[in-house]
Amino acid sequence: MTDDGVVQVNGVEKSYSEGQVRALRGVDLNVPQGAFLALAGPSGSGKSTLLNLIGGLDVPDSGSVVVEGRQLDNLSEKERTLLRREKIGFIFQQFNLVPVLTARENVELPLEILPGYTRHSRREAADKMLRLVGLEGMEDRPPNKLSGGQQQRVAIARALVKRPAIVLADEPTANLDGETGMAVVELMRRMRNELGTAFILSTHDPRVIERAETLVRLVDGRIAE
Repeated sequence: MTDDGVVQVNGVEKSYSEGQVRALRGVDLNVPQGAFLALAGPSGSGKSTLLNLIGGLDVPDSGSVVVEGRQLDNLSEKERTLLRREKIGFIFQQFNLVPVLTARENVELPLEILPGYTRHSRREAADKMLRLVGLEGMEDRPPNKLSGGQQQRVAIARALVKRPAIVLADEPTANLDGETGMAVVELMRRMRNELGTAFILSTHDPRVIERAETLVRLVDGRIAE
């Protein structure tokens, strides 16, 4: 296992239901800076569990997860929250936009809890990111005035606006038609190229798997050779 990755997963085990459900069984993974990596596998293979551990939303039963040089299970819940705020962006299959906010206001949300941003600088950063994802002119639209693909672009802008080291995307194309889903994947690849952010995507979608630069297949909580 090399130690030069933005994420290092070392011998991770994770069980639920008092050990009756073994979600991960000795997983090792090294994710370099700027990777575009897909986690593939059937439902129940451990993809979402692994994303949750990398995102600091949970901690392993044994083994370690290191993000940007910090071992997550050694951190308090508050310290993990701060690390998520600063270093990790999240993209969900349900978009998870706030319906009463505009596209701009949704993108501004992560910056409201970070120090050093004024109201003006938040707006400026959000508008710049919306331009980068191709939504210039739609800043004032609420989510219900946007298509599914446009909503996912807002979600991508929100994940990237704080310039995180890592973006975790859980089935990001699941609620999109094929053409829109592929446009979203190409957008994420382009944003990776421009910003140097590592993307880790969990997916069932064979077209997403084809476009990944690194493919990791999980089967029954283990990485398949």
